[in-house]
Amino acid sequence: MLNERHLERYAKVLLWGLDKARKKSFKKNDIILLRYNLGAFRLAEILEAKILKMGLMPVQRLNPTAIMEKNFFEISNAAQLTFIPPGEKELYCNLNGAIFLFCPESITHLAHIPPKKIGQFTRSRKKLRDLLDTRDELGHFGWTLCMLPTHESAKHAGLDLEAYSQQIVKACFLNRKDPIAQWQSVYENARKIKQWLNGQSVSYYHVESNNIDLYIRPGEHRKWIGLSGHNIPSFEIFLSPDWRGTKGVFYADQPSYRSGNYVEGVRLEFKRGSAVKIEAKSGQAFIREQLALDRGANKVGEFSLTDRRFSKINCFMANTLYDENFGGLNGNCHIALGSSYTDTYSGDLDEFTRERKKALGFNDSALHWDLVNTEKKRVTAHLTSGDRIIIYENGQFSMDP
Repeated sequence: MLNERHLERYAKVLLWGLDKARKKSFKKNDIILLRYNLGAFRLAEILEAKILKMGLMPVQRLNPTAIMEKNFFEISNAAQLTFIPPGEKELYCNLNGAIFLFCPESITHLAHIPPKKIGQFTRSRKKLRDLLDTRDELGHFGWTLCMLPTHESAKHAGLDLEAYSQQIVKACFLNRKDPIAQWQSVYENARKIKQWLNGQSVSYYHVESNNIDLYIRPGEHRKWIGLSGHNIPSFEIFLSPDWRGTKGVFYADQPSYRSGNYVEGVRLEFKRGSAVKIEAKSGQAFIREQLALDRGANKVGEFSLTDRRFSKINCFMANTLYDENFGGLNGNCHIALGSSYTDTYSGDLDEFTRERKKALGFNDSALHWDLVNTEKKRVTAHLTSGDRIIIYENGQFSMDP
């Protein structure tokens, strides 16, 4: 488990991330949502004190326990499933920041719940997420999140609790006296790589590994982003491509836990931007249900690469936050099925209407599911000039920051 020194450093890193994640500076009396699982209460206490000392207004929300979640999905009728409490929309319309502390008691307690019921609940919350996305785009809101170790997560990752905890300590630089300095260094190196990538005029990217042969079209008015403070840890650099230009095969060699379900060995075949063939060694029925959630669920909303020089994560963690930032020997490439990120739009966000988003091929969905490949791979940029550049190979970007 994390000791008091680790938690104190963790709190400082999260506040650094929150500051980086927002386009505008925080000011006195801004409202900060602090949402956490029961096992994260000590970190929440430390953060609340720091938020108060900053002159901000903390709002605490305790997440439901695993038993409460299980009861909710087992018992709730249609009205209860989609019920939004009074005041929730008002809170979301006035939030300036949010910090989410995940400390899961269980990651399989919803495995028996029909995927359609989970999908109905997810869709009912999309309007609230859209509110925060809009405030984020305008610079009025920023968010960050983290995870704390639990016996449950360690068990599903095949690690003991100490080894699991050490992955978190190393990944977030909590073993350093000044973790912020290390994060600043990674942040600056990533900035140089993003600048290099965004200076290229790319027609499409070709991703190749033993089990991947995928073509991704970035599309017009796109930019690579990442290491923005939104996730702690986060080492990925990504963009939201024009979903219509996706074709070929993607394979996720990393397992994935989602809504209490375990999925492994996912193979997706894309034609004309949509996943037309969906296979999995385990959890196939569940992923097919998820990718039928809405019209955008079977389309790519994110294409991402992680540089092994940045990330210290070298074990499967049974948690997307860590698995999508896997470093190891070969780094990782992952795609997300479902919603795209509007902040990968390189134009003026004031002019980024729903119609323009659709015209440019930014995907829209209630789903956002990251699927990760850690195989040795090569990513080649095919430029509009006809030239080719290998941008990523052997687990790292070709540019040395």
